[in-house]
Amino acid sequence: MKYVATFLVLLLSYLGLVGLVGNVEQFVQELVLGALVSAVLTFILANYVNYTIDYKFPIRLLVFVFAYIPVFVWALILANFDVARRVLSPKIPLNPGFVKIDTELEGDFAKLTLANSITLTPGTLSIDVDGNDIYIHTVDVKGKTPEENKKNISARFEKLLGVIFK
Repeated sequence: MKYVATFLVLLLSYLGLVGLVGNVEQFVQELVLGALVSAVLTFILANYVNYTIDYKFPIRLLVFVFAYIPVFVWALILANFDVARRVLSPKIPLNPGFVKIDTELEGDFAKLTLANSITLTPGTLSIDVDGNDIYIHTVDVKGKTPEENKKNISARFEKLLGVIFK
């Protein structure tokens, strides 16, 4: 199951990236090349990276695609407007600083996804992950307590990631 799922995800990702434009001959060439590359990467990933795929995988994938990605994109849009507003209006006070967020997520991949999501939103940068703590630099520290910082920066992401990675 792990090999088949990994192969299909890699092949579909490859085909999505190269596009399906052109004639039948080009499509067959891309399909063969994608299958070869996906087979090699499947062998490498499945043998050297420790992950499991269980029966809940399709449900988690749907939650990721239809719940997490829209929440992330919305946060990304809001953060872009906030940073642009700060750049264009120099009178807006900045309160840059480092904050520590205590995450309840378990597993390295869940923490990595949270840290990357925080970094990809403008105005925040994940600096380090140490155990359950994520250290973040932000252009505007809005909270006065760790709980307020968590609510302002990572709570939306962490709630959905907790469903996906449990």
